[in-house]
Amino acid sequence: MIFTSLANTAMNDLSAARYAKALEFLSRDDLASLEAGRYDIDGDEVFANVQEVTTVPAGEKNYEAHRRYADIHYVISGTELMGIAPIEECSAVGEFSEADDFGLFTPGEREAYVTLRPGELVVTPPCDAHKPGCCPGEPAQLKKICVKVLVD
Repeated sequence: MIFTSLANTAMNDLSAARYAKALEFLSRDDLASLEAGRYDIDGDEVFANVQEVTTVPAGEKNYEAHRRYADIHYVISGTELMGIAPIEECSAVGEFSEADDFGLFTPGEREAYVTLRPGELVVTPPCDAHKPGCCPGEPAQLKKICVKVLVD
């Protein structure tokens, strides 16, 4: 979900070539049969992580954010509740790992949730902290793909 200020819109261009490659990958007919793991689409510029997890209540997780990559979260099976918060209003939990492009955060006053069902996706660029893998009800199995798209 692109939830941003006007100042951050340049990094959210979904028509960019890298996003097109990501969306082409997500259009494949064989997504349900993919094993968990990494799938290179365009080297380290665009790659997909297939995940099979058990969702958890939102209160059991922190938000996460990245500086170099936008995430495209796509649900293959199950249902995922995803929290979104403006990163500039969040507080860091520990140090941000530049090597892993990963940091944990707690939200500020504003956060929103979206429920994803099979075939649906949400985009979280670096300006969005996000809380993936949450359950809208009881914990359940979720198979999803997180496509990582390098942003310049």
